[in-house]
Amino acid sequence: MTEPLFKVRGLKVALPDMTRKPPFGRVPLVEILKGLDFDLPRRSVTGIVGESGSGKSTLGRSLVRLIEPTHGTVKFDDNDITHLGEQRLAPLRRDLQMIFQDPMSSLNPRRTIGSIIAAPLKHNGLANVGERVAEALARVGLPQAFATRYRHELSGGQRQRVGIARALALSPKFVLADEIVSGLDVSTQAQILTLLERLADEMELTVAFISHDLSVVRRLCRQVIVMRMGQIVEAGPTDTLFAAPQHPYTRELIAAFPLPEIDPDWLASTPVEEKETQPPLGA
Repeated sequence: MTEPLFKVRGLKVALPDMTRKPPFGRVPLVEILKGLDFDLPRRSVTGIVGESGSGKSTLGRSLVRLIEPTHGTVKFDDNDITHLGEQRLAPLRRDLQMIFQDPMSSLNPRRTIGSIIAAPLKHNGLANVGERVAEALARVGLPQAFATRYRHELSGGQRQRVGIARALALSPKFVLADEIVSGLDVSTQAQILTLLERLADEMELTVAFISHDLSVVRRLCRQVIVMRMGQIVEAGPTDTLFAAPQHPYTRELIAAFPLPEIDPDWLASTPVEEKETQPPLGA
């Protein structure tokens, strides 16, 4: 049996509670994650769901070490990264990538799309940067001419494709996708999800897919982690969890969302290429 890419045991994260900041002294901490135990299998898409404030994004950021855990262990590819310093963590960064929720704020407005994608390539000392940028754009269905454009010249779906291209330019082992389609219209959501599904399969990626849309999670993910108030209340294969949820909260969560019968060809039948025109400047 293949070893999981991530092994997480007893994970706790406490962050400063600025709502209770005293005039003097240290800011009190509030515990966000409360002792999580789980594995993330290799070459698979795992959904992380739960209500707002359940700790989904904090968990994701702990996996890619944007947040340092307070307690417990996080093992990535048999490396304990829980408290690694930045110098020792740096060689692993290229395998830990993230697609952000809002590409408008995560893409530098002063840099061209080509330079944005090239930045992690140059930082890691890779050769043939120009060719790799062209490959990254082609991988997400964007023409090479987009390398000279800026973020405001692209539509929302095109900007998110750039975010995906940047995350995958280094051919990482793990990608965190945090609510990446929540700001897109329904048709563009389907195109982005089709793209992510195809790339995850082609590149044998391990993906943690954070979302509040259970219908998307049901279709895209092989297994699901359900979170509430900083704890995992249920986890398991997607089909099993949706067919027979065991925890009352999971049943409430599923009941709160319309979940029609899923057409297995829904994403596969959606064209990958966006039929979008370039919006006018300032639009």
